[in-house]
Amino acid sequence: MKRIFFILLIILFSQICCLAEDIHFDNDVYTLKYSALAPNTNGYGNEYFKKYENVSNWTKMIGIYYYPNENNPVKYAENFDKIVENTENSVLLKLIENKKSDKAAISFLVNGCENAKKYFEYDIYKFEKHPSKGMMVLKYAVKYFFTNNEEIKTIADKVKKENDKYLEMLITSPIPPVIEKDISFHE
Repeated sequence: MKRIFFILLIILFSQICCLAEDIHFDNDVYTLKYSALAPNTNGYGNEYFKKYENVSNWTKMIGIYYYPNENNPVKYAENFDKIVENTENSVLLKLIENKKSDKAAISFLVNGCENAKKYFEYDIYKFEKHPSKGMMVLKYAVKYFFTNNEEIKTIADKVKKENDKYLEMLITSPIPPVIEKDISFHE
């Protein structure tokens, strides 16, 4: 009986893990560890993390979000830009719009604190039309922890130097399909 239970458990776990392909981005591998229906957008959001990271403990992540009721990615990005610019702990880095292809991308920094550790979260979002209805969003985020002004300067130099590279990488990356299933793994 224990053996049958163990086999069923392995099959169940392998089925859950195989719902989505891992995402390879900038020499890192990200695995789907969180998926849920967002009540405010009525669409699913998927979040991928590195091997030993998860929703509550991460340094890098990839997000894929479906907004079924949003039909204008450029306008959405412009409104998102205004929110970033008017948020006290955020700094806009760049907004790119392509009205002809109805796509946009934005990069910015957010200052935060987690477990008494200060950090800058570097975010890039790409917005584009869904093939049938609504809008897809692809997110890449990195947390840079710091303890002093010298580390802040190093982070600022790194982000400034690499921002265009990561924007281009995200813009040219295809957005994987959203997995419409509730998933939550904590390693």
